[in-house]
Amino acid sequence: MTRVALLWHMHQPFYQDLVTGEHMLPWVRLHALKDYYGMIALLREFPDVRLTFNLVPSLLVQLQAFADDRARDRYLDLSLKPADALDDADVDFMLENFFHAQRHRMIDVYPRYAELLGKRGPLETAADRRRAAAAYSRDDLRDLQVLHKLAWIDPFYLEGDARVRALVSKARAFTEDDKQALRAVELELLRRVVPEYAAAAARGQVELSTSPFFHPILPLLCDTDIYLRTHPEARRPRRPFVHPEDAAEQLARATAHHQRLFGSAPTGVWPSEGSVSDAMVPLVAAAGFGWMATDEQILGRTLGVTFTRDGNGRVEQADRLYQPYRISAGGASVSCLFRDHVLSDLIGFAYASWSAEAAAEDFAARLADAGRAYRAQGGRGDPVITIVVDGENAWEHFEGGGRPFLRALYRRLSSHPEVRTVTMAEACAAPGGELATIFPGSWIDANFYIWIGHADDQRAWSQLGDARDALERAGSAPDAAAAREEVLIAEGSDWFWWYGDDHSSAHDLEFDDLFRRHLRNAYRLLGQPVPDDLYLRNISTRPAPVAQTDPSGFVTPTVDGEDTSYFEWLGAGAFLVRETAGAMHRAEAAPAHIQAVRFGFDPERLYVRVDTQGAAVDLLAGGLDVALTFLAPDGLRFVVRASEGRLAASFWTRDGSGWVPADARGSVAAAATSLEVALPWTALGVAAGEAAAFVVTVLRGGVEVERQPGDRPLEVTAPDAAFTARHWSA
Repeated sequence: MTRVALLWHMHQPFYQDLVTGEHMLPWVRLHALKDYYGMIALLREFPDVRLTFNLVPSLLVQLQAFADDRARDRYLDLSLKPADALDDADVDFMLENFFHAQRHRMIDVYPRYAELLGKRGPLETAADRRRAAAAYSRDDLRDLQVLHKLAWIDPFYLEGDARVRALVSKARAFTEDDKQALRAVELELLRRVVPEYAAAAARGQVELSTSPFFHPILPLLCDTDIYLRTHPEARRPRRPFVHPEDAAEQLARATAHHQRLFGSAPTGVWPSEGSVSDAMVPLVAAAGFGWMATDEQILGRTLGVTFTRDGNGRVEQADRLYQPYRISAGGASVSCLFRDHVLSDLIGFAYASWSAEAAAEDFAARLADAGRAYRAQGGRGDPVITIVVDGENAWEHFEGGGRPFLRALYRRLSSHPEVRTVTMAEACAAPGGELATIFPGSWIDANFYIWIGHADDQRAWSQLGDARDALERAGSAPDAAAAREEVLIAEGSDWFWWYGDDHSSAHDLEFDDLFRRHLRNAYRLLGQPVPDDLYLRNISTRPAPVAQTDPSGFVTPTVDGEDTSYFEWLGAGAFLVRETAGAMHRAEAAPAHIQAVRFGFDPERLYVRVDTQGAAVDLLAGGLDVALTFLAPDGLRFVVRASEGRLAASFWTRDGSGWVPADARGSVAAAATSLEVALPWTALGVAAGEAAAFVVTVLRGGVEVERQPGDRPLEVTAPDAAFTARHWSA
C-alpha cells in the first residue's frame, strides 16, 4: 500500500501594528472567508481521508481577533462605512484596493463587479484618479463595497446559505442593510474556523501541526552566516545575526499557543519555508516536536544524490525519497519527511487549468505509479509520499474556489486500491533511514537566497540586528517585553520574501513599511532614538508592473511570421512578459514560451503577434499548440497547431461538454521570429465600438501549460468610424 502524507499549509504574516492596533492588510480575514473554514469543513464529506493541516500561530492570533470583532483593517472599515459618507480619500483607496482579486474566477463571475472594474481604467496619475472617482456614483460605490467581499465568500455559503444566495441573485443595487447582512455572514464564518479544525482533530481525521510563531527562518536566526554554505562569496549583513535563543522562543511560543487553542501540544512542525539546518534540530526536539518536514532537494544535497525523473515523471530514486528519516544533530534527533516538490507543484501551479476530474485522476495515478516505482527499486516496506502545499493561495485560480478539484481528489484517495492517506505523524512512525546531518537550506533551491541574498535583504537583516542589540542593551526596561514582541515579529520570513527582484506584489511597499514600522516601534518602546534608515524604503529594485499598452493607430501587417519592417506593427498595443511572482513560489519554474504579445487592428481585422522563446515554428513542431482564448466574446478560441509539417488553424466554441469546432476562419503564419494571426471582426462577432478580451495560451494535448497575461485578459475595442480622428497626431 502506498501511503500519502498530505499537508495543507495555512499561513499569513502578522499584519497588525501593535501601537495603533490597525491590521495593515486584509488577507487573514479574506482568506478566512474563502479558504480556512471550507478547506477543513469539506472533510466531513470524506471521513476516510486523513491528512495534516499546518496552522501558523501568527495567522491564528489574528484570526481570533477578527472572529471576536476586536480587529479592524481599513478595507473592513470602508466596506461597512455608509456609501453616502465616503470621502475622496476613501474612494481613492477603494478604487485602488477593492479589485485585488483573481480576475477570471473572482471578478468576471460577477458581471456587476466586472462592470465596476471596467469603469475604473488606469490609475497611474492624479488626473487618472480624479477621472476614475468621478465615474462612480454612490450606488456604484455601495455595490463595490458588497461585491469586494462577496467575491471572497466561501463556496459552501455561495451554494447553500440563503442570505448569500439572495445577494448573489440580487447582483446589484445593494442597500446598507445588505452590507450589514453580509457582515453577519462574515462574522459567522470567522467564528466557525477554529472550532471546525478542533472538531476534525477530535474525531481523529486530521493532525494539526504548527510553525515557529511569527514564521521566521530558523537557521538564519541561529546564524545568518549559514547562508555562506551555499553562497560563500555572498555579501552579508553588517555583522552576523546569531540568536538561537530567539529561534527557541519562536518554537516554544508556537507550542504553547497551539496547546491553549486546541487543548494539546502539536507533535509536528513545518519549519518556516521548510528551512532546516543542524543548528535547529536540537531546538525542534527541545520544543517537544516529534517530526518536521522539508523539501526533496534538501534530502538530495544531504545524501549527495540528485533526484531525477523519467519521461513519465517518476522519480528514479524513489527508494531514497519515499521514506521517513531520523535526523541526529547537536545531541538530539527528530523524524523528518521530505516533500515531492514536483507532485506538490502540480496542485499549486498546474491543475487550475485542468478539469477537476482529469486533474484528480492524473494525480491519483501518479501517486500509485510512484508507489510501484518505489517497490520496483527495492524500497523497504510501504512507500511514504509526502505532499506539502500552500492551502490557500492556489484556489482563487481554480474553478469553484478549488472545491470541485478537492472533491474529485478526495473521492479517488478514499477509494483507490493502492493508496491510503495518513497524517504526517503516522507517516513518521514507519521504519526509515538515518541521517547524521542535514544540509542547510529551504524548500526553494535548497538555500536561503530568497531571504538574505539581495542587497535589500541584507540591509533589513542589519537593521534587525541593530534593533536586537538595542533590546539587549535595554535589559529589563519597563517596555522591554513589548519591544521584544516587535523584534520577534520583524524576524518573520515574509518581510524578506518581498525584498529583491524575485517576488513582487501590489503591496511591496506595505510589507517594507510594516517591517520598518515594527523596528521603529521597538526603539520607541525602549526610549531610544530611531535610526534614520528606518524611515527610508529598503526597496531598491522593483519590477515594472505588468501592463498592456493600448493600440494608438491602425495596423495592417503582412501575416508571414516575420518582422518585415519596423513600421508594420507601429501603433499596435503590446504586452511584455516579465518574471514576477506573488505569494506562491514554485520549486521548478515552468518554461516561459511567450515573450511578448502585440495586437492591433484595421477596420476589418484584429491582428495578434506572439513573440516566442525560440522559433515559433519549432515550438509548434514540438507538439505545443498556441491559442487565442477569448473571454469577450466568451467561449471562443482560435487554435494554431502543426499538422503534417504545415500550420493548421481553426476556431472552436465552448459548449456544455467542452470545445467543439466552429465554421469561422482566420489567417495565420509562423516563422523564426513569431506567430502572426489575422482574425476578421465578423468571425469574432465583435461590432465596431464593442470590446474583445483575450489571453494567449499554450496547450499540450489540449491541456493549458502557459497563459499570458496570467491574471487579466488583454482588452481591445473594435474601431469605429471616429477612431482615426480620436488618435490623430501631427
